Formats: sequence, structure tokens, C-alpha cells
Amino acid sequence: MKRDPEHGYLGGVCTGFGARLGIDPLLIRIGFIATIFAGGVGIPLYVLAWMLIPAEGPEKPIVSRLLDRRDAWLVAAGIGCLVLALMLLLREWGLWFGDSLAWPAAIIAAGGALIWRQSQAVDPDERPSLGFTLPAPAAGRAGVGIALVVGGALIFLWLNDALAPARDVLLPVAVVVLAGAIILAPWWIRLVRGLAAERAARIRSQERAEVAAHLHDSVLQTLALMQKRAGDPREVAALARRQERELRAWLNDSRPHGDATLAAALEKAASDVEGDFGVPIDVVTVGDAPLGDATGALVAAAREALVNASKFAGPEPIALYAEVAGERVEVFVRDRGPGFEPAAVPGDRRGLRESIMGRMERHGGRAAVHSVPGQGTEVELVIEP
Repeated sequence: MKRDPEHGYLGGVCTGFGARLGIDPLLIRIGFIATIFAGGVGIPLYVLAWMLIPAEGPEKPIVSRLLDRRDAWLVAAGIGCLVLALMLLLREWGLWFGDSLAWPAAIIAAGGALIWRQSQAVDPDERPSLGFTLPAPAAGRAGVGIALVVGGALIFLWLNDALAPARDVLLPVAVVVLAGAIILAPWWIRLVRGLAAERAARIRSQERAEVAAHLHDSVLQTLALMQKRAGDPREVAALARRQERELRAWLNDSRPHGDATLAAALEKAASDVEGDFGVPIDVVTVGDAPLGDATGALVAAAREALVNASKFAGPEPIALYAEVAGERVEVFVRDRGPGFEPAAVPGDRRGLRESIMGRMERHGGRAAVHSVPGQGTEVELVIEP
């Protein structure tokens, strides 16, 4: 069951029921109108359906969006209960706090607590002036708080017979406002829909402009460079692999921490080694993490492993795989070269023992070399808490 506001007049409830039941929504609208004139029960039913039934798309129902932050509601309910308990306790002690004051005070306290909590939840950096806007969920909770405060004030005036003199003035004003709202509703709804469509079109236009700018700065520039170096297949292949890595990272948005990340540093190290030795290197990263002392040492050790593989593994492609799971980081460098016996490496060859294993041990990690003559080599680098 889904509401269809796009094809409805108010909230799309009747259209959603019609689509679900397979009947004309006009019949359901007539039924709702009939219930309005038969005691007015149709109005709360429609509002309840609008609040509980989700609209088309991923948007949640109104009630679910309001309950996403339960802590605000719990705080508001707790403040209201405390104020009510204090009022009742003072009345029990003989002080003048009747029901006409206790219950409105509790409602107003709950609404004020909800408004206060939402105003304090806004980031000061996001409200440089008094004209800041709340996010949609926070605005909804603040609206409920305002309604509670206004409702509590009206209940207080009603219980103390303060609304009777103003009834003769308020009733005609309310009727005129309601009539004007009914008359202007179609134009207002059309205006809101037009603004929403214009905003969606503007967002799509901005997204297309961003994609076009990125493709011009990266892909098109690389293609032009490849045309100029078409006589050097190795250089063309290196340019294509570098652009593939950059474009894949951009499409997957795999760098949430910016350019100073583990994935970016590994890709740069692979690109530098690939440019120096002309051996293709395939880089795959799962997850990312900001660069620090430990991850910087990991990148340096991985670069040394890539250099060794490029020197001794031959022209076959080298694979670099990195995975970040929480605070644990793993990097594997594999090649299909001739392999070797790690125990047979001479003691004066410090590249493996110091630049890889020693560096990892000094920064709280570990390194392992798995190699069998004739079956290639794998260097495993791990940093874990």
C-alpha cells in the first residue's frame, strides 16, 4: 500500500487506495466526502492514513520520520511528566494548582522541551545567521513542539473561560480563512509542485555539469594524451590503467576522507612504480582510511613490495589488493614470477627484512612473505589494533 501524491489532490491517499483495490479513486474520494458530512469522521481517518501510509519511493511515513529520533521525544515526555508531577504534588500540599493549570503546564513544558532540544541540536556552523533552516526531521519535531505549546495555551484559556469573549471574533475569522484556503488550494498545490519540479530539474542540471566537468578534466584529457603517444603501446596501456583507477574511485566514491587516504596513497605508489618499471599493476581497494603513521608505513612497505615484484617477477601483471575492516588493514601484493625461498635470501639484502618486515614491526603490524619457486610470490601486510 503506497500513497501517490503526484496524482492526488492532497496527500494521495485516495489514489493509493484506488491503485491497491483496482477501482477508480474518484469513488473513494466520494466516500471520504460522504463520511465528512456524516459526523466528520472522514477527516481524522484521512489524516491518520496520510501519517501511517508511506508515499511512492524510499520516503518513510510521517510517523516513522517523527520517531527516527526517539531521544527528543523521550526528553520532551520526561519534562512534561516532571512538570505535571510537580504541579500535582504542590496541589496535594494545599497550594493552588488546579487541573486548569497543571495539565496545560505539562503540555506546554513538553512542547517547549521539544523545541529547545531541536534548536540546540543544530550545528552552530550551519546557522551563520538567524535565518538558518532546520533539516526536515528536526523541523517536523519542532513543528510538533510548537503545536503542543499553542495547544497547551489554548487549553489553559479554555479551562479558565478566557476564550468565551473572543469566540464571536475568532469564529468568523476562522471561517473566512478556511474558505480562502479552499479557494486558493488548487493554485497553491500547483505552485508547490512547480517549485519542486524546478528544484529537481536544477539539481539534475548541476549533476550533469559536474559529470561533464570531471569527464573533461580526466577522461578526455587522457584520451587526447593517448592519441599523441599512440606509437608507444606500453605508455598507452599505463595511461589507460591510471585513468581506469581514477575513474573507478570517482564512480564508487571510495575516498570519503579526501585525497590523504590509504587508497589514494596506494594508487599513487602503484602508479609511480608502474611508470618507473613499465610493469602493469592492478589495484583493488575495499574500504578506506585516513593516512597516519601506521598506514603510512604500510604504504611504504607495499611500495617496496611492488618494486621488488617489478624487478624480479618479469612482465606479468602485479596485483595489489587492500581491505579496510574497522581498524584492521590488510594489503596483499601478488605476482606470477619465478618465486624464491624466503629463508635463502642473503643477510645483506635489506629490502625485504628492513623495508618491509622491519618497518611493519616497528609500527605495530606484521608482514609475511609466501613464495614457492615457480609459483609466484605473495607479500601479506597487516595492521590491526
